[in-house]
Amino acid sequence: MKIKNTIRVGLIALVLSAIGGFGGSLFLRASDHDDGEVDTKGRNLNLTDLYVFRERDQNPNAAEGDLVFIMNTNPRSVARQQYYFSTTARYEFKVTRIGNNDAPATGQSNVVLRFEFSPPNPRGQQNITVTAIRDGATATAQNLRTTAIGTAPIVNQVSLGGTAVSVFAGLREDPFFFDVEQFFRVRAGLAGLGPSVGFRSPGLDFTSGYNVNSIVVRVPRQFLQAGTPVTTFDVWQTISARRPDGTYAQVERLARPAVNEGLVLTNDFLNALNGVGPDFEAAALAGQQPAARIAGPIVGEAKRTLLALGNSDARATSLLGAFLPDVMRIDTTQPSGYGNALNGRGSPIRGRLIRDDVIDITLSVLSNGAVTTDNVSYDGPNLGGRGHKPVLGAFPYVPEPN
Repeated sequence: MKIKNTIRVGLIALVLSAIGGFGGSLFLRASDHDDGEVDTKGRNLNLTDLYVFRERDQNPNAAEGDLVFIMNTNPRSVARQQYYFSTTARYEFKVTRIGNNDAPATGQSNVVLRFEFSPPNPRGQQNITVTAIRDGATATAQNLRTTAIGTAPIVNQVSLGGTAVSVFAGLREDPFFFDVEQFFRVRAGLAGLGPSVGFRSPGLDFTSGYNVNSIVVRVPRQFLQAGTPVTTFDVWQTISARRPDGTYAQVERLARPAVNEGLVLTNDFLNALNGVGPDFEAAALAGQQPAARIAGPIVGEAKRTLLALGNSDARATSLLGAFLPDVMRIDTTQPSGYGNALNGRGSPIRGRLIRDDVIDITLSVLSNGAVTTDNVSYDGPNLGGRGHKPVLGAFPYVPEPN
């Protein structure tokens, strides 16, 4: 259950058919990770977390200049059971080159890394097709393999556009940590919808013991630069499902951790967030119609939640501007870490490492320091003695599955 992301709130397609040039006609969708519920979407079409970091900051022995992207899906996968990626979906990392850390996000992707999966074989493996779309040029690698449960990680080495890229896909332990149950009680109290309570100590780590399906990519920075001097990038991830007519419609989007379910309470609003991109949010912030009009009710609800958290009107407005559009920005010239630095807009700009306590960072920011922790740590012991397995010392880094 991840409380996915930050004020994606912008956006939004309250009425998806009204989006027009920002995606056209889209069928209704949403995640079952508390960011909009629908009965027709399986968990393997649900995003949980995005991690983006310089590999050297996770592994001092790694090559200089390599970046690692991690996409986790299929939340609440129980231990010792094999789960599969959808065979009718596209899982994508999207990347924008950014001129400087303070530049506004555009949501326009310069690079797309796409992953598609075949039906599993009797050994529990799926074939992977990887497609890189960079500035309109396409390169594809086929017949990569996922890692089946109970086997050593398969690290696929491929060449995309003449660049060596490493790919892992398979079951891993969910490394996210958060007392999500108590968070909703705290939020309800602050919003006047329930009794006023605080976080318990220690907190209960909701995801401990669960697995996820992970896609992990090692990509050289030079591949993303494509001959430019750019060293800062915006990254987000999406899942698109194939329609009966063979076209694809986006059903999930996620970048920064933790916020939109924290700020947006209406399920229909949360449903709407998954079908649009950060380009729609950029248009809404610029006052362009119909984006600004459609986004209004969702932004209004998010702002009311921020006010209930104790923020002034001016600070609430500033926070909305800091977290929209929803992208994960990484300055690759400096050490990775979600709380390591902010830009002039107040947005994190150092990506996210696996063990980063993004919940404590986010709670402190959104409550203006009034709430500093949910009393859950990666290692534990948390309530019930729960903790997480060690992060691996080498690629793919995400802990071994339960």
